[in-house]
Amino acid sequence: MRSTAVLLSAGLDSAVLAAAEARAGRVHPVYVSAGLAWEQSELAALDRLLQAPPFAGRVASLARLSFTVNDLYPATHWALRGDPPAFDTPDEDVYLTGRNVALLSKAAIYCAQQGLGRIALGPLAGNPFPDATPQFFDAMARALSLGLAHPLAIDAPFSAMEKSGVIRLGVELGVPLGLTLSCMNPRDDLHCGRCSKCRERRDAFHDAGVPDPTAYAAVPVR
Repeated sequence: MRSTAVLLSAGLDSAVLAAAEARAGRVHPVYVSAGLAWEQSELAALDRLLQAPPFAGRVASLARLSFTVNDLYPATHWALRGDPPAFDTPDEDVYLTGRNVALLSKAAIYCAQQGLGRIALGPLAGNPFPDATPQFFDAMARALSLGLAHPLAIDAPFSAMEKSGVIRLGVELGVPLGLTLSCMNPRDDLHCGRCSKCRERRDAFHDAGVPDPTAYAAVPVR
């Protein structure tokens, strides 16, 4: 059975990815802190998630790494202030420069130290960001393999899937979707209901035909 490092944020997509990967081999969940406003809420959600089926006793202990962007992004950046763009903001406007470059670089060093040869992460179909393309992942895997003298593959198994399909797969795998967190401004363990990530989440449950178990601080308006 293969062993895979899964970049796990407590988000819906990465949680379902970790559960899917656990069917094929040993999963080593990795969380990389970057200093973003929502990380404490993510880590609290991740702790609850990993104590629940289908994760408890089936995945390795969470590896918590850090790669700060506090010296790269201005202090006024919305992701540092915790003031995300509006509900109807398109994905292109919430791009975090170099996000996957940072995540993969740090995770790759961890993999080299742990003897792991594969990293999986969860971008979906239609992802518009330049660091979420097959070409980028292939080039990054080659560069990291050379630089670390450690063969490494980078896979995005959900790259042809919509979020609604990920939700249906999560239901099939028994993932407690209500414990996942996909929000840029969570408050008291609640999704804010007002950011674009909450909009995407709400719409995906609707499109999947699955009841939305999410607790929103403000009910998203259709």
